[in-house]
Amino acid sequence: MVGTKPKDMVPSAAVKFFGAGTAACIADLVTFPLDTAKVRLQIQGESHKLEGGNALKYRGVFGTITTMVRTEGPRSLYNGLVAGLQRQMSFASVRIGLYDSMKQFYTRGTENAGIVTRLMAGCTTGAMAVAFAQPTDVVKVRFQAQVRLADGGRRYNSTLDAYKTIARDEGVRGLWRGCMPNITRNAIVNCAELVTYDMIKELILKYDLMTDNLPCHFTAAFGAGFCTTVVASPVDVVKTRFMNSGSGQYSSAINCALTMVRQEGPTAFYKGFMPSFLRLGSWNIVMFVTYEQIKRGMTRAQQYWESPF
Repeated sequence: MVGTKPKDMVPSAAVKFFGAGTAACIADLVTFPLDTAKVRLQIQGESHKLEGGNALKYRGVFGTITTMVRTEGPRSLYNGLVAGLQRQMSFASVRIGLYDSMKQFYTRGTENAGIVTRLMAGCTTGAMAVAFAQPTDVVKVRFQAQVRLADGGRRYNSTLDAYKTIARDEGVRGLWRGCMPNITRNAIVNCAELVTYDMIKELILKYDLMTDNLPCHFTAAFGAGFCTTVVASPVDVVKTRFMNSGSGQYSSAINCALTMVRQEGPTAFYKGFMPSFLRLGSWNIVMFVTYEQIKRGMTRAQQYWESPF
């Protein structure tokens, strides 16, 4: 990321890798109920179709959260949290923590990275991250989407049970269900999120609108969250529907998208837009602000360790 002063010690790749994963986990803890509400809203049309119209009707972000708390209890808002944290620790570490390293790779070690280079770096780390974290993403979505049955039972009893059940019933490939739409989504998300944050922050510092501190990080993160939601929402809805689907329900991600258009219309691609924006906006703010502070703290600690006097 931009903004490091010449006199400051540059954060190492290891600091960025660890810091990104830790910051993403903290952001997930804060915003997970919004993400769960987003998933429920995104699969709502599908749920009505599968359950004969008897599925719960969710209305809006906070209406969804209220309905879930009333019918399933407060803990339902954190369904899939363990898989979510596993995902962020492996996923964000790669897509965010290695972004600067990938920029340097494409620019052959120089600091002059244009927008094309930044987009290439974002696409690359986003695609790489999916290869590591796709099974955790599938399990997270399945947990968030599952509703308590009438007899009190659940589709999956635990995170480990979900991994085992999916692998047993759908094969190992089931853990990588929706991998291609997820690669597409994360290439888009990474470009919109990291490149937008990078450029907004760079412009703020270039024109001395703010110093490289919390208000600057907050503003850049908010802008990145909004841009990401607008660009990535259609792919995100298809990804959620496809990963949550049972074996044979959709033949491919494209078939899933076409089925949505045919049965629910084009607006289905923006189902859950408000919770997506609330979640991505708040997630970006918490993650980037935390990430910047972790980088600074760890770099200062490393600097003090190497030269304590």
